[in-house]
Amino acid sequence: MRRTTVIRTGLSALLVIGAWATAGLVPATAAPSPTSEAPASAGLLSAMQKDLGLTKGQAEARLAAEKTATAVDGKARRAAGPAYGGSWFNADSGTLTVAVTTAGKADAVRATGATVRLVEHSARQLDAAKAKIDALSAPAGVASWHVDPKANKVVVNVVTAQKNDNDVRSFLARARQAGPVTVEETATAPQTFAAGTVGGDPYYTGNVRCSIGFSVYGGFVTAGHCGQAGAGVSGWDGSYIGNFQGSSFPDNDYAWVNVGSGWWTVPVVLGWGSVSDQLVRGSNEAPIGASICRSGSTTHWRCGNVLAKNETVNYSQGAVHQMTKTSVCAEGGDSGGSFISGDQAQGVTSGGWGNCSSGGETWYQPVNEILGRYGLTLHTA
Repeated sequence: MRRTTVIRTGLSALLVIGAWATAGLVPATAAPSPTSEAPASAGLLSAMQKDLGLTKGQAEARLAAEKTATAVDGKARRAAGPAYGGSWFNADSGTLTVAVTTAGKADAVRATGATVRLVEHSARQLDAAKAKIDALSAPAGVASWHVDPKANKVVVNVVTAQKNDNDVRSFLARARQAGPVTVEETATAPQTFAAGTVGGDPYYTGNVRCSIGFSVYGGFVTAGHCGQAGAGVSGWDGSYIGNFQGSSFPDNDYAWVNVGSGWWTVPVVLGWGSVSDQLVRGSNEAPIGASICRSGSTTHWRCGNVLAKNETVNYSQGAVHQMTKTSVCAEGGDSGGSFISGDQAQGVTSGGWGNCSSGGETWYQPVNEILGRYGLTLHTA
């Protein structure tokens, strides 16, 4: 490549930088995570201390607990069977709670190491209710909706200033007919985080700057709203990288770009000097409540928590389904960048509200769905 600095070399090698994404529908084709556990980098621990208000010891303990919870989640889901009602990680206790609809399944789920809560509605029932809401046409005053296993309902978020709008009220009335629904308010409607060319980092298509997500064999994944299939892509230095080989937006927000012309892929997420560059070792999905960090070409490295999964986000361009919501901030140009939990790839940045000065929320499209959709294999260390 044309430069040797850590940041630029990382970008040239297609490092992961920022992320927005939807939840995985198809099994990932990513290589499995190795059994040996690599220690958390000093940079990652420092970022968690800064963004999550933790001590070093608390950050180390949380990462270890989240790794255990991720492993327990799959076992608990299988033990619960049709009675499974969802799960979430409790950062205070360091435990995973699994909801079940049948008391008879409680002991089997507890045997996996999870805490159990009895609920009325199964995850299958909640997903079915959300699917009915997905089929509705949402007005601009409805920001998003998702299944909340802790509330055991579908949560519909409406923009406070428009909550009394007739179209919003009509939508909520129809949504409540679909199943158990609760309504929450948000101050701002979500938007995507693409940006015009303003100099500096990542990749460009036309006059749009976005961020690279994760390296896959043959290219990298990113956000679909950053470019249509066939569009050419250039890197931070203006040199040609490749083309969008597939792109979907709205409905989904994912895409992949092939790599050539002297560019290559590596299993790394850029730390931007805030933390050391992070190796990607797999794509095991982190539970609700887990810590998560994002790398992007505008606001660089930021951390927060997973707030919700399977959320439908109502952008002005149309609804995007099965996204994951986080408390991580982002700004224009961060679109497409990587979300990572520990050393596990989670998704690519899609959009949100707020900024990294006053705070906000950001959604990502889960990486496993992107891999399955295009038959890609995640490049792992």
